[in-house]
Amino acid sequence: DETMPDGGHGGSPGAGEAGASNQRMMRKNRKRQRPLANKPQDFQIRVRIIEARQLPGNNIKPVVKVNVCGQTHRTRIKRGNNPFYDEIFFYNVHMLPSELFDEHISIRVSGCLDVGYIYDEPAHAIMRKWLLLNDPDDASMGAKGYLKVSLFIVGTGDEPPVENRERREDQDDIESNLLLPAGVTLRWVTLTLKVFRAEDIPQMDDAFSQTVKEVFGGEGDRKNLVDPFMEVQFAGKKLRTKIIEKNANPEWNQLLNLQVKFPSVCERLKLIVFDWDRLTRNDVVGTTYLDLTKIASSGGEVEGDTTFVMGFLGKTGESEVGFLPAFGPCYINLYGSPREFTGLPDPYDDLNYGKGEGVAYRGRVLVELSTKLDEKVDKNVDNIPNDDILVAQKYQRRRKYCLCAVFHSATMLQETGEPMQFEVSIGNYGNKLDTTCKPLASTTQYSCAVFDGNQYYYLPWANTKPVVVLTSFWEDISHRLGAVNILLYIVERLQSNITSLKTAMLAKVPETRLAEIWLKLINQIIEDLSRYDKMPDLEGMQNLTLLDIQIKKLRDSTIVAIREAARYMLENATDVKTTLSDIEDWLERLNQLAEEVRGRLLTEINMYCAVQVLRRTGFSSAGNICRSSVEITCSDVFLQYPMDKNQGLKVPVQIRVNMWLGLSAHEKKFNSFAEGTFSVFAEMYENQAQVFGKWGTTGLVGRHKFSDVTGKLKLKQEYFLPPSGWEWDKEWFVDPEKGLLTEADAGHFEFTDEVYQNETRFPGGEWKPAAEPYTDVNGEKAPSLAEIECPRGWKWQDDWTVDINRAVDEKGWEYGVTIPPNDKPCSWVSAEKMYHVHRRKRMIRPRKKVADAGAAKRDQGDPEGWEYSSLIGWKFHRKERSSDTFRRRRWRRRMAPADRLGASAIFKLEGAVGIDEDAKDSKTDASKMFGANTPTVSCSFDRSYMYHLRVYIYQARSLLAMDKDSFSDPYAHVSFLHMSKTTEIIKSTLNPTWDQTLIFQNLEIYGEPQALAHNPPSIILEFFDSDQVGKDESLGRSMFLPMVKLNPSTAVSPKLLWYPITKKGKDAGEVLLAAEIILKDKGSETELPIIPPKRGENLYMVPQGIRPVVQLTAIEILAWGLRNMKTYQLTPVNSPSLVVECGGEIVQSAVIRNIKKNPNFPGSVLFLKVLLPKEEMYTPPIVLKVIDHRPFGRKPVVGQCTIDSLEEYRCDPYMTQADVAMTSKVALMAAAPPHTIIDMEDRRSLLEAQEKDTIDWWSKFHASLGEHEKCGPYLKKGYDTLKIYECELENMPEFQGLTDFCNTFKLQRGKNEDDDDDPAVVGEFKGSFRVYPLSDDPNVPAPPRQFRELPDSGPQECVVRIYIIRGLDLQPKDNNGLCDPYIKISLGKKTIEDRDHYCPNTLNPVFGRMFELSCFLPQDKDLKISIYDYDLLSRDEKVGETMIDLENRFLSRFGSYCGVPQTYSFLNLVSSTQVLLNAAHCRPGFQVSHMIEIMFAGTEANQEIHEHMGPPNERIALHVLRTQGMVPEHVETRTLYSTFQPTLSQGKVQMWVDVFPKSLGLPGPPFDISPRKAKKHYLRVVIWNTTDVTLDETSVTGERMSDIYVKGWMTGMEEDKQKTDVHYRSLDGDGNFNWRFVFGFDYLPAEQLCLVSKKEHFWSLDKTEFRIPPKLIIQIWDNDKFSLDDYLGNVELDLLDLIPPAKTSEKCRLEMLENKRGGFPHKNKEATSLFSQKSVKGWWPCVIEQDGKKVLAGKVEMTLEVVNETECDEKPAGKGRDEPNMNPKLDPPKRPETSFFWFTNPCKTMKFIVWRRFKWIFIGLIILILVLLFFGILLYSIPNYISMKIVKP
Repeated sequence: DETMPDGGHGGSPGAGEAGASNQRMMRKNRKRQRPLANKPQDFQIRVRIIEARQLPGNNIKPVVKVNVCGQTHRTRIKRGNNPFYDEIFFYNVHMLPSELFDEHISIRVSGCLDVGYIYDEPAHAIMRKWLLLNDPDDASMGAKGYLKVSLFIVGTGDEPPVENRERREDQDDIESNLLLPAGVTLRWVTLTLKVFRAEDIPQMDDAFSQTVKEVFGGEGDRKNLVDPFMEVQFAGKKLRTKIIEKNANPEWNQLLNLQVKFPSVCERLKLIVFDWDRLTRNDVVGTTYLDLTKIASSGGEVEGDTTFVMGFLGKTGESEVGFLPAFGPCYINLYGSPREFTGLPDPYDDLNYGKGEGVAYRGRVLVELSTKLDEKVDKNVDNIPNDDILVAQKYQRRRKYCLCAVFHSATMLQETGEPMQFEVSIGNYGNKLDTTCKPLASTTQYSCAVFDGNQYYYLPWANTKPVVVLTSFWEDISHRLGAVNILLYIVERLQSNITSLKTAMLAKVPETRLAEIWLKLINQIIEDLSRYDKMPDLEGMQNLTLLDIQIKKLRDSTIVAIREAARYMLENATDVKTTLSDIEDWLERLNQLAEEVRGRLLTEINMYCAVQVLRRTGFSSAGNICRSSVEITCSDVFLQYPMDKNQGLKVPVQIRVNMWLGLSAHEKKFNSFAEGTFSVFAEMYENQAQVFGKWGTTGLVGRHKFSDVTGKLKLKQEYFLPPSGWEWDKEWFVDPEKGLLTEADAGHFEFTDEVYQNETRFPGGEWKPAAEPYTDVNGEKAPSLAEIECPRGWKWQDDWTVDINRAVDEKGWEYGVTIPPNDKPCSWVSAEKMYHVHRRKRMIRPRKKVADAGAAKRDQGDPEGWEYSSLIGWKFHRKERSSDTFRRRRWRRRMAPADRLGASAIFKLEGAVGIDEDAKDSKTDASKMFGANTPTVSCSFDRSYMYHLRVYIYQARSLLAMDKDSFSDPYAHVSFLHMSKTTEIIKSTLNPTWDQTLIFQNLEIYGEPQALAHNPPSIILEFFDSDQVGKDESLGRSMFLPMVKLNPSTAVSPKLLWYPITKKGKDAGEVLLAAEIILKDKGSETELPIIPPKRGENLYMVPQGIRPVVQLTAIEILAWGLRNMKTYQLTPVNSPSLVVECGGEIVQSAVIRNIKKNPNFPGSVLFLKVLLPKEEMYTPPIVLKVIDHRPFGRKPVVGQCTIDSLEEYRCDPYMTQADVAMTSKVALMAAAPPHTIIDMEDRRSLLEAQEKDTIDWWSKFHASLGEHEKCGPYLKKGYDTLKIYECELENMPEFQGLTDFCNTFKLQRGKNEDDDDDPAVVGEFKGSFRVYPLSDDPNVPAPPRQFRELPDSGPQECVVRIYIIRGLDLQPKDNNGLCDPYIKISLGKKTIEDRDHYCPNTLNPVFGRMFELSCFLPQDKDLKISIYDYDLLSRDEKVGETMIDLENRFLSRFGSYCGVPQTYSFLNLVSSTQVLLNAAHCRPGFQVSHMIEIMFAGTEANQEIHEHMGPPNERIALHVLRTQGMVPEHVETRTLYSTFQPTLSQGKVQMWVDVFPKSLGLPGPPFDISPRKAKKHYLRVVIWNTTDVTLDETSVTGERMSDIYVKGWMTGMEEDKQKTDVHYRSLDGDGNFNWRFVFGFDYLPAEQLCLVSKKEHFWSLDKTEFRIPPKLIIQIWDNDKFSLDDYLGNVELDLLDLIPPAKTSEKCRLEMLENKRGGFPHKNKEATSLFSQKSVKGWWPCVIEQDGKKVLAGKVEMTLEVVNETECDEKPAGKGRDEPNMNPKLDPPKRPETSFFWFTNPCKTMKFIVWRRFKWIFIGLIILILVLLFFGILLYSIPNYISMKIVKP
């Protein structure tokens, strides 16, 4: 198994994972900014890799790999230990938020971070932080470098923050910007997970082999068909236990050690239990998680934003509440798909992977988690010591628990044909399909559903409620329940008070009443927290874990902290509304403290009619604050389908259940909790069949004489045995099950009886009555029309008639042919043919239930208790029919406990009632009978109470549009227990006002009224859209609780409140309603409330006192115009008008004659008088409908809009406001005064002055951004700056969305589709509203109108200038992760495509483009700016686009058509004084006459007056305008969107727009925003000498030496490497070169970056531009001719932050680089820029890494000089020593004679190598040779000499 991605690349062996963290690592105090719907949606993850520092290794080529959600990107390969990347990667995913937040971002020079962790950061981003790199395989090693990154998570509707891209900033300080809090260091920790054992693992393998064993008489073992092992995943690491074959209860007893950096950015430990398969992939049994945030604490939950090093990694102490992750030993439950094994693919397999809510128990695992600091382990997987296994034994002690569930009702059932029962189980206890546990009374009796008279069905349990009883064995965790119940009790009360406070704030109650509610809340929370300031003591408790003790400390400290904060708030708070956020924070913190992650018992309720499962937490109730038992009073439970794609759109059933769970030792407490009388029976059924007219057992096929209710299990009375501890109370007796005897008309108030009249003939003959003239629809014999009587309690509505609303002829006959062996036709047609031999017609007769039918005595059926059926398995009925062939009756026998009294005796029911003795030897039968015949338990109530329910439904708003006409026909279906009613249908509206009271008479409810008042049943409202064709479509569901009145004379009335409507988990509107349920006295109707007034025959209105109080209100509508209307039914909208509806009143505007010529309405103001509620929360919405007037009188609705809230449009009609009076646009459209004419000479002089000052527009832009080093002397000269907006101009709060004159409302059409949030937008309405009250007295004069002196609505011709500055973080479109963006402008029918000026290979293009267009407003109001990606061969792709409404900017009083500068300039189109006079005209009372005299003296007292700042009066007028909130000269940042991902940002563009009306003349010249051009510079590096260079080689003569040369290049320009000649045979490390490097580069002085353009590949079309910091890399090498050169050392010099060199080589030391090696934690005070110093000379040290340490490798003497292109021409210099060899002139180096290359200089080789070392040897050899020669000659000549002497003496 791979425990971590591999290390670095290109010789970076130590690269590893990031141990990044944050001071809010534990998310107990962190809230997600916006809840996300748990449905698949679009997300975009952006990862920017900026730079790395201090990477280990020599001469490395590092690369960074990023993996997110299975997608991998890698950066370009760089050189050096401090590479600069600045690359961004985009990852677009479409998945569930819950799945996304568990994904990791893996950076393979870094490590893993949770996506959810980043999403919880402010703005969902981590901005320019340093990650610490380390080696995951070697925990003892320290930091391996740093990586600076920015991480963004962009969801639907999110705006990514603007990143400050400046390099020279405090973020270069690594220590203060590490992804860690100050003072905290990452430490290696070992998460040790002890996996002891597992239980109840379900069957996962096929049972074929076991079946073969059973066939041949062997013993099968189906329960152990599983081979389990467990896998643990955390932070990209995986460990797994051993595999234990064929064992459903494996004991692993293994340790899994995960070594991680802590605090960790990954938060969940994932535990997966697998079933090992030999041939196929391993199957997942179940998945669970350990959330580290819930089993650890930083202490910040109590102390706020304190440094959690005190809690996590500090010294332990009693006063601290922080603790490291700890858990268990404790069992963790696994939930997933149903346990039943099938060989077919599991449709719910995703539930086993943890995707969605599991629906069945799939076992549990005993684990323990501990954390150890700074401890290195030898093995990742090891065995648990025996001592630890023994310690864990005490945590596995089991105790017996008892569960009783009483089912009070089962309602809202869909129509079901078969009887139903419910099963309740905890784990495997109570599961009928599991044979490992004793059979229990865990199922209810079978019952048939009865119609409720309106829409749903219910189970008619009446006064006998079914009961299920379970006994189970679990660990005792009761010591944890007390604290949880206390906290839940406090939370419940606080939540209720917060809801009351919010409701009061919404209803705008008086301040005194609001203060009373607030005081009650604060006093109650203080009282609760003071009463329970200490959690229950744990001393002496068994099974205590470390986590129990730590959580108790945390809870105690948090409760004290919240209590003290509440007391402080009580004493010091002044505003109730501002305290709400703090109070909600308390609620969240208490909720987090109440979470119990250990050992929950989960109850499953299964309904057997389908696969429907619900889990309900047993221990999460605050019923009783005790430890011994849990009491859950009657609560409404909605069962749900597993993996429901409709997300609860349909409810399978609603049950109301009463539960009790407790230890068996405390079961007597159940006696005081139980209601009613409990009865226990054994039961069986006697079956008979009819053969030849006689009833008997001979005709039974597949059934036994006596059986269970299913007929499959054979039983006998004499062999029944009661369970242990029970005895028979009475003998067997016949007791028919009335719940299974259902008639077709049960529950109906109207019913239609039907009989088919049949006739036959021979082919071509005459029709005659058939042998059976009257039958039912299936052809079975039926009584004749005269024999059918009206049942009791019913009366006939009409005579028998022929049903002709079918596929029949005009007389109602349908014809068929009989095909043997059938004696009845199988199909019918409506046209008679000669070959037809059979025909029939349907006779119907309606009947209606009599009002007092309840008093009529119901027919009890057969006196012997038989129930009849036509076929076995069909529904049974009471009275025998001629077609019946099967009958049965139920025998029952009561049981009683042998030795105890009270209801708790039912907990002794364990095991089946009895087994047929004759079948004991049959293993097959025994296995079938196992648990099949358990006793039935029921609860009987002696008395019922009658109630009267009234539901007041007033109105709904913002419903979904389900019809194609943009509306719905809504009605509401109200369900309460077993009764339901429906409101009337309101046609064509999304905001219906029903004003209806639904009255439920005679509600019979069993149980005490006080229990009902404490916990009333919920009222369910379902909303539907009525359709004439097809099934009604659901609009959503709402649920609320009624007010209970046990005393009908109580004067309190319910209050109408808004309740949310939801559909598929999403908001689908709101409904305004209230309800009250009243206890009726015996037969008394007099004390009930007065019947509400009627509006129809059966329609009651909402009565006075409950319905809202209304007042006469005026609504003024400014109907300005319509925009962008789309076609309707393929025809354009030409002549529309506007219809406004509110509160039942309607007003219509004039018709626009031709929308293309002028889309504004002729009469712009409409007036509406309407009765509106005084309280704002009851105000109905305004509905806008646009109607198109078409030929032949057709007036279709082509668009609609609903305005929910009118509060923002309310005003005081007697206060004149500027935004409702004449806007500044009116005066702007006047003629320009003469003094606005501009003198061109002044214009030239200013331009010349600007050129002289060398100041461009980009200086102004960078000065506005705060980038002072890029703006030069701009700010020093006192020039004005721009306002940079980080978002769209219209989104700035101070400009009110630029909708101060009129708002833009989206018009919609069409229905809400399943996956779309909104219907299609088909146009826009521009207008506004003013709402104010009117007097009821007609004599009081009407208030003045609000919309007056409106501007001219005719078209205006304008000049539009669009300035596009730059793009930011554009979405990549090319395979290389970049794009080639260019601009496309659309305005009206005009389009400009700037394709020729595309920016190649960049995601952050600098456009610097200006476009000028002319247009007519309002026709061409929408300016669309698109960014496209240039492609040479394929079609250009759109990156994104943004839309600007020019009309809003033109009409706004904020002057957004052209920004107001800080200083007056000749570019101003209209003089400042003229604009100021216009503003004064808009504001009566605003005087300008003495403005100059008053303000001139003070505004410019300390300001330097520039020569071109204009005359004094204009400057003062401009100053006043800037104080009036006008839009300043600005640059806005607009987000780009695409149709592919319409909710996600595709990047941003910075720009601004100027709009100039042509009626004022032509505007001045535009700004020049062309991008700055890089300037050519040259870096001249003169390598003079080296010294102390490492001697890397040994010569043949044994001397240490090096052949030294120096290599150099600039970062990013590696292809321009240059190197000196070789200084051969340096014996002392000295080298002499006198060699010049010349590097040419393009430099941006303002940005202090080098601009490098090069093609990434030879096939690349364009060069890619990189902006890289200017760095020089100098390396020293040893030259080898017959092998690779040896690297000796290097020095990296930042030309902007150059380390001062040493003057002499002796002063040149390694300490000069220490600050540089640390990145920038300590700024070097002596650092200087080479660009300002121009030239520098001295010695620099070169370093090399040896054994992980930096050592001195040599020293190099250099001269560094930077010259620009002009200076280069003036002072030329060549490379090396080439011509022109000057500036300075380089003479050949004076190297020692020993410096030569031996191969090309043999003489010098002999002289300096051979002779110098071996000269004495040579001399000695010469002397020796001479001596030997002498002796040789002597010896040679002596004989001759002697002979000569002898011969010639």
